[in-house]
Amino acid sequence: MRPDASVLLLTTLIGAGQGLFLALFTVQAYALFGLLPVQHGHTFYAHGSLVALVLLGSGLAASFFHLGRPERAWRAASQWRTSWLSREVIVLPAFMAVVFLYGAAHLAGFLPVLATLPSGIAIDATVALGVAGTLLAFALFVCTGMIYACLPFLREWATPLTPINFTLMGGASGFTLAAAFSAAAAPDILRFLAGWALILTLLGAAGRIASLVRNAGLRPKSTLQTAIGIKHPKIVQTSMGFLGGSFNTREFFHGRGRPFLRSVKWVALAGGFALPAVLLAAVLAGAAPVVALAAAFALQFAGLLAERWYFFAEANHPQNLYYQAIA
Repeated sequence: MRPDASVLLLTTLIGAGQGLFLALFTVQAYALFGLLPVQHGHTFYAHGSLVALVLLGSGLAASFFHLGRPERAWRAASQWRTSWLSREVIVLPAFMAVVFLYGAAHLAGFLPVLATLPSGIAIDATVALGVAGTLLAFALFVCTGMIYACLPFLREWATPLTPINFTLMGGASGFTLAAAFSAAAAPDILRFLAGWALILTLLGAAGRIASLVRNAGLRPKSTLQTAIGIKHPKIVQTSMGFLGGSFNTREFFHGRGRPFLRSVKWVALAGGFALPAVLLAAVLAGAAPVVALAAAFALQFAGLLAERWYFFAEANHPQNLYYQAIA
């Protein structure tokens, strides 16, 4: 498939925004049970929510460049009963609204107690919003991943590893960004966030390597012989039947050779997982946190953009059995 820059930015940016929100609420949940120091709502949660909203809004804005008629984008939500894309279109703005309310409640100090647990722990409005946001974040990960995993003819995508990897990679980038943010806003929880960022980065690497190994063993279910009903052992395409390219060759093929694909794959693995993991481990070992964590997030985000490009490029549409030569 042909990677589209707007979709690469959409999926990578909103993934980081989802992961950042999950990191914020994880800190609040741990603090609620006395496992972490309580953070100042205005400094940590409100500002962190603002950063998450910027990422989510930027991803949403990038998605409009993928549309032929952006003014009709609202119609994409009409098929929510059967379309994962429609569900994503509904869940994303709902999640953004909850993130906004979560940050605004912390900023305004709006903390009415809604319930009290038997242990005496008070559940206020921000906790309820955090739980709602967490459910929507995971729902959005599933919707985004299932847009691709539900296509059985693109076998590289048609696997449970697709939504799992979207979740792990979004969580890894979000927690890495949260760790970098905490270096300035909440140094007392830096090691906690860096530790979780390292765990999620390693899990994301394991998931992506598992999908690469799986995809390397895939073989086409159909061949030129079965497609055209000729049993000759060797059939070679000499012409597409027309002189130039077409919609099929532009949209369903990336136009790059195998050496370029291999280079992108290794850049994705190194930038998205290996180097950030080394930097996160260095922070946990005592390295200067601000520079190391900022570099870790920058490398990881760039690496995940490369990973997402390779994700689209490695999906081999069955029609490419015919379009072997593009002249």
